[in-house]
Amino acid sequence: PLQVERVRKGVSHGDLVRDNVLFSEDEVSGVIDVYYACNEALLYDLAVTVNDWCMDDARGRPNATRWRAVVQAYRSRRELEPAELEAWPMVLRAAALRFWLSRLEDWHKPREGDMVHVKDPDEYKRILQYYRSGAPLPD
Repeated sequence: PLQVERVRKGVSHGDLVRDNVLFSEDEVSGVIDVYYACNEALLYDLAVTVNDWCMDDARGRPNATRWRAVVQAYRSRRELEPAELEAWPMVLRAAALRFWLSRLEDWHKPREGDMVHVKDPDEYKRILQYYRSGAPLPD
């Protein structure tokens, strides 16, 4: 059985989506919205990032070029441990499920006065369905 407790933990942003990364030309100049920051599986941040930055929004399938670029850049700084490689498919699904559910809540129960930009929950539903299909992930 998969043991998520064995994966490396550390400071995690928890919401590294495009909306929360600021750029100056082609360089990252800041990261905002640290509301979900915590001590968490480091792999979770990578999964959130891949799910937002490296998927085809309309089809919910990986863009292999972007996926490989992000994962290889991450691994050039910190190699994934065997337990993380084993947990990777499940962590990708968990991250997709979290965003699908949070978007569903915002969609069906919008909060007045909050700075919430309601986004289509079906984007993450398609991603989750892709992962659940057992289709291969990019290397």
